[in-house]
Amino acid sequence: MIHTLTKTLAFALFVTLVGGSRVHAGSPVFVGTQVSSHLSMDRIDHSRWDSLLRKYVDTNGRVNYKALKASGSDVQVLNQYLKQLSAAGVTAPASRDATLAFWINAYNAVTVHGILREYPTTSIRNHTAKLWGYNLWKDLQLYVGGKPYSLEQIEHEVLRKMEEPRIHFAIVCASIGCPRLLNEAYVADRVQQQLELNTKDFFARTQNFQYDEGRNRIELSAILNWFGEDFGSNQAAVLQRIAPWLPNEAARNAALQNTATVSYLEYDWNLNAQ
Repeated sequence: MIHTLTKTLAFALFVTLVGGSRVHAGSPVFVGTQVSSHLSMDRIDHSRWDSLLRKYVDTNGRVNYKALKASGSDVQVLNQYLKQLSAAGVTAPASRDATLAFWINAYNAVTVHGILREYPTTSIRNHTAKLWGYNLWKDLQLYVGGKPYSLEQIEHEVLRKMEEPRIHFAIVCASIGCPRLLNEAYVADRVQQQLELNTKDFFARTQNFQYDEGRNRIELSAILNWFGEDFGSNQAAVLQRIAPWLPNEAARNAALQNTATVSYLEYDWNLNAQ
């Protein structure tokens, strides 16, 4: 009788969790710190993050996680940088470019921190439980202005709402299929050029974009499938939006004319390690 009741209660709990808003059972892991003073994002210094990127990330965006994790002093530099980010106030007046740079850096730094916690590992997907257990995208949360932000919140509730589609070629989920992790920090006075640079680099790589002129076939990264609405309301609009970033004139013309067959490339979730 007790055994049957226990099973019934367990099943009811499962139904409640699955059917309700709570879809996983991981415990939050907080990074950064809660602070009382909230600075403008214009005043946040990204030099610590910049030094780590230049030291551990190559020109293809591959990260030497092994060496970084082995350096206790540089892990502390990363932790200190995350605490710096916590000092920013989300409501404090700041320029749009400083805000973009801040949240892109925050997403990437938290992701690297999350991978270091799990390293050695072969993929971030090993740590993104869909139902039960720790999900790095949901449970790893950075304090900013006293409020915790998960990677999902930074991406969907902050950056995407800024209506700058190039953020999809700047934020990096530690996978080969992602855009390269730029080996320098994004900064307010150059963020527009940095976004343009990394966007063009993204489409220049065959893992992200291919155009077969003979077959008039365009193959795009799955990112353009998942987030196509950020680039346009239909295929023609998306292709027109990305056309200036494509690597050659034939591809640009095909995109502008919207006459090519469009399909999506398989996404590579393997770790973006050196």
